[in-house]
Amino acid sequence: MKIHLIGIGGIGVSALAQYYLSKGHQVSGSDLVASEITDFLKQKGVQINIGNSAKNIEKDFDLVVLSPAVKSDNAEYQQAKKFGIKTQSYPEALGELTKEFYTIAVAGAHGKSTTTAMIALVLTKAGLDPTVVVGTKVKEFGGSNFRAGKSKFLVIEACEYDDSFLHYLPKIIVVTNIDKEHLDYFKTFANVKKAFRDFVAKLPKDGFLVNKYPAKEIKKVKNILKVPGMHNVFNATLALQVARILVIPDKITINALAEFNGTWRRFEEIKNSKYKIISDYGHHPNEISATLKAAREKFPKNKIWCIFQPHQHQRTFYLFNDFVKTFREAKVDNIIITDIYDVAGRETKKINSEVSSEILVKKINRKNVSYLPVDELEKYIKKNAKRGDIVLIMGAGDIYKLAEKL
Repeated sequence: MKIHLIGIGGIGVSALAQYYLSKGHQVSGSDLVASEITDFLKQKGVQINIGNSAKNIEKDFDLVVLSPAVKSDNAEYQQAKKFGIKTQSYPEALGELTKEFYTIAVAGAHGKSTTTAMIALVLTKAGLDPTVVVGTKVKEFGGSNFRAGKSKFLVIEACEYDDSFLHYLPKIIVVTNIDKEHLDYFKTFANVKKAFRDFVAKLPKDGFLVNKYPAKEIKKVKNILKVPGMHNVFNATLALQVARILVIPDKITINALAEFNGTWRRFEEIKNSKYKIISDYGHHPNEISATLKAAREKFPKNKIWCIFQPHQHQRTFYLFNDFVKTFREAKVDNIIITDIYDVAGRETKKINSEVSSEILVKKINRKNVSYLPVDELEKYIKKNAKRGDIVLIMGAGDIYKLAEKL
């Protein structure tokens, strides 16, 4: 088959592209900008086009898959419809795979990437050879967000945004937590909870729901984990429960979890001769709070800098008071909040004008919290961070590039 993916640089879509490639299909894709993900796919044999153009769509394509970020007026999507080519959204395409496998789907507002990676690693160490689609790069899988397996098991990260996870048919559902997230789509927390109820209702009669943290296991898991924070202890206990459902001996599970080195941009430590840099994807107030707490517990005597890039004006708007509370209560030494990262297709001009990083900093009103434009961060940190300091760089946008520069 000839398969084209629009928005192929997305973390989920790129994993699906690798699945198709592993099955011997001819794969191409496009994205608005080049990235390390598109470069990685190009090296693996995917034909990459930068920019959207109707010319990228060929009449003999068998399938065109769209990222959730792609809108109906997209030139490539319109051309595919004109040619009568079968089109699917990323959730629809992934949903087709869940019908073919014994699927374990990990959902939740926070921690789903890490929990998915943990479960996948446990199954791999147990010899169950799973196929894995995860929303981050996993060191144990060669720095990829995909693992090709040969067994009946499929482990996927299941996002709630746009009700995406309602396309999936898992045998095991793991719910890490439910929170006020993606309110630009759901509008109310009640709608978020309804979506998760609808997802769980899709379980077959012989299916399993894993959504509780057994208190008797937490201490056992905490003592062996390399990754810091109680939130990761909780994630690991969920992986342990899934392993028991699949009759994997605890010894194998504990050994696998003990070897887990974390994932890309989840409290990822980056070597630097002067100060320790930590790159983290956290962008929701509760994620930020958990990560800052983990940092203080791991580095109780070091000076900690937090450089945060808010992700999306709408999220900042809807969770404004939660952000204020989180940063007022943070037990770190210096907090710098930089410009909000706009997400294409998910912003409104009205909200954009009502919220900004400067307004957020003013509302937090703490001496150690300040605003700095993104293009001034590198120079400022290099000048002011001292030997032995911890520089924690947080956000789901392009702020990770600062970590690379430093």
